[in-house]
Amino acid sequence: MKTQNILLLVSFITVLIFSSFIGNDENDLKDKFVVVLDAGHGGKDPGNLGNGYREKDIALKTVLAVGRELDKNPNIKVVYTRKTDVFIDLFVRGKIANNEKADLFVSIHCDSHTSQAYGAGTFVLGTHRNKTNFEVAKKENSVIFMEDDYEKNYAGFDPNSPESVMSILLSQEEYLDQSIQLASLIQKSFSSKLNRKNRKVKQAGFIVLHQTVMPSVLIELGFLTNKKEGAYLNSKKGQQQMSTAIKDAILEYKASLDKNVSDYNTVESVNEPVTQFSDNIIYKVQISASSKALETKSYNFKGLNSISRLKDGSLYKYFYGSTSNYEETKVLEQEARSKGYNSSFIVAFKDGKKIALIDALKSTTN
Repeated sequence: MKTQNILLLVSFITVLIFSSFIGNDENDLKDKFVVVLDAGHGGKDPGNLGNGYREKDIALKTVLAVGRELDKNPNIKVVYTRKTDVFIDLFVRGKIANNEKADLFVSIHCDSHTSQAYGAGTFVLGTHRNKTNFEVAKKENSVIFMEDDYEKNYAGFDPNSPESVMSILLSQEEYLDQSIQLASLIQKSFSSKLNRKNRKVKQAGFIVLHQTVMPSVLIELGFLTNKKEGAYLNSKKGQQQMSTAIKDAILEYKASLDKNVSDYNTVESVNEPVTQFSDNIIYKVQISASSKALETKSYNFKGLNSISRLKDGSLYKYFYGSTSNYEETKVLEQEARSKGYNSSFIVAFKDGKKIALIDALKSTTN
């Protein structure tokens, strides 16, 4: 009897010790920065086939290379939407990221064109600034027609309709700032480290980004239809260089979050009252964000006047201009970009509160 009691006690203690180890592992995992890497296309969907190359293969090899690099960081957990040549529905890719409570979603693709266009670009979810951006998104979104029950899964979404694409934009507005910040770092890494042509950060209605609830970007590594660039992206050297550049940008983004300050000017810190906004709909151009309260003087913002500031959580956001005319705001946005604020974008306020840009535009046209 004593022997049995001793065995039971030993077994109980063993279970407790084992459970504590498991619990610690789970807690450690929750503390990790989760990055979901998405290789575009796959399986029955080859993507574009410029110059005989296969987009799905290049995207997968590059994604796996990015993952191997990030796995070296003990504070990062890498999750893949696919690791083999399989077809994954677009809405499932988003679900994977959401279920993992990811901190970032990075989708990797290759572009194509009827000309010898070249260069790398990174997209965030947003309104199409021009027909070219819409065509890029339409091309990537058209994969839903290969999916079973796509009409049910996407509630009648039509990739060929600009109006349909506009309707999906609201879900990512909360994360637009962070998405643009990451996209800017990726583009900087491509151009400064690899001397790639910078096709800049752009906005378009990619449904794979719409499905996620975290900062998300879609990278077009380059054009397979360009002979030189296609060969580069299909090479082991090209894929390794591109993956390292992407990894570096992700780590830089994470480091900026750890410091709780975004990659913008931080000059002089003051205790200035936060600007209040007037009633009705007002458009402004967001040019930067910082954990410090900067004096809204032109010398802090590359000569730009009419700067206002708003505290949002732990960050101060800085805006250029203030007008009820959306067309005037687009001119202000171009002025900000000409001063070097390449990631600036238009935001809207109503009665002093930030609202979705698409809602503001709808209300002004009604």
